[in-house]
Amino acid sequence: MKKATECVQAGWTPAKGEPRALPIYQSTTFKYENSDQMARLFDLEESGYFYSRLQNPTNDAVAAKIAALEGGVAAMLTSSGMAAVFFAAFNICEAGGHFLSACNIYGGAYNLFGVTMKKMGVDCTFFDPDKLTDDEVKALIQPNTKFIFGETISNPGGAVFDIERYAKIAHEAGVPLIIDNTFATPVNCRPIEWGADIVVHSTTKYMDGHASCVGGVIVDSGNFDWLAHADKFPGLCLPDESYHGLTYAKDFGKFAYITKATAQLMRDLGSCQSPQDAYVLNIGLESLHVRMRQHCENAQKVAEWLQTRPEVGWIHFAGLPTDKYYPLYQKYLPKGGCGVIAFGLKGTREEAVKFMDSLKMINIVTHVADVKTCVLHPASHTHRQLSDEQLREAGIAPDLVRLSIGIEDASDIIADLAQALDALQQSK
Repeated sequence: MKKATECVQAGWTPAKGEPRALPIYQSTTFKYENSDQMARLFDLEESGYFYSRLQNPTNDAVAAKIAALEGGVAAMLTSSGMAAVFFAAFNICEAGGHFLSACNIYGGAYNLFGVTMKKMGVDCTFFDPDKLTDDEVKALIQPNTKFIFGETISNPGGAVFDIERYAKIAHEAGVPLIIDNTFATPVNCRPIEWGADIVVHSTTKYMDGHASCVGGVIVDSGNFDWLAHADKFPGLCLPDESYHGLTYAKDFGKFAYITKATAQLMRDLGSCQSPQDAYVLNIGLESLHVRMRQHCENAQKVAEWLQTRPEVGWIHFAGLPTDKYYPLYQKYLPKGGCGVIAFGLKGTREEAVKFMDSLKMINIVTHVADVKTCVLHPASHTHRQLSDEQLREAGIAPDLVRLSIGIEDASDIIADLAQALDALQQSK
């Protein structure tokens, strides 16, 4: 099926007499006829449902839809995008491990990798994906390196990650490439087709699309050969004594990674998504292909208009031919990238805040990537825990304004921006 059809049809296929809409299995537990049936489930000897923290029919249907959209073999929903990023990393990188990450990633992930996981004994080396040569990146790889991480389109800077290039570097080192595909969505880019092994999303963003529920997802391509690098990934390639000595990579093959994440991390750490939220997420997914087209068309018009305004000092939007990432945009995102624009105004940080405060239709919110246009000043809000130096290291200018373009009429979005810029000029 084409992506548009998968958005609507994948995941849930009702049998005769079953509901056409995906049902909400709002139950923590599931009944079995005898104790042996339940025992086999707990031993992972057969599939089925016994407790919704681990598996739920509603969640599994939505995870299957997202796996189909990304071209993966299996997926697991989580309670948030940050839970997805953490689980994706911790599933293969425990205490004593190390990994590489692009420096220009979402501030929450940057803090997770650089602060929280460091407290857990996991080290991260941040690198600038645009400035280092292949050899310089390879020199950062250590014997205990477990993976490389990047974002298809960085949040909030709008940088485009060269997926194919870093997949090659990762695979030569015997490690997988993990890509956060939140901003592009599988409608506009499928990182697995370019060599990525694991894909994560904050489903809170475009996948839900309506700022209705928080969630995340991990998708495994099934392509990485864990047993070929067994010494690097003992958690997947050695017996798990908590499950009577089964070995995930041997017993579950292409499903090893997601099985371990579910049976081990979700079992012990929780962070499962509720069936109600999974149901709401599925409603959003059904229109994802239509919404992304409108987001991208509107953002292109707004970005081109912003270029004409004398108050705008700089703009990053990969869909502009003048943008440094335009060649990578054409390669990975020929149908469009996303609706997020990063720009800076000429003047002080305070003037950027005054501009945002003058907007009428466009709201100042923490959120990004939903149907309503919104704006944020990362240095004052989402990334305020970072110093100006750390902001620049993460590819975020202190004056950066993140503008998330919704699916309203583009002329109304531009009109609101225009009156706010005019008000800023009049206040000087």
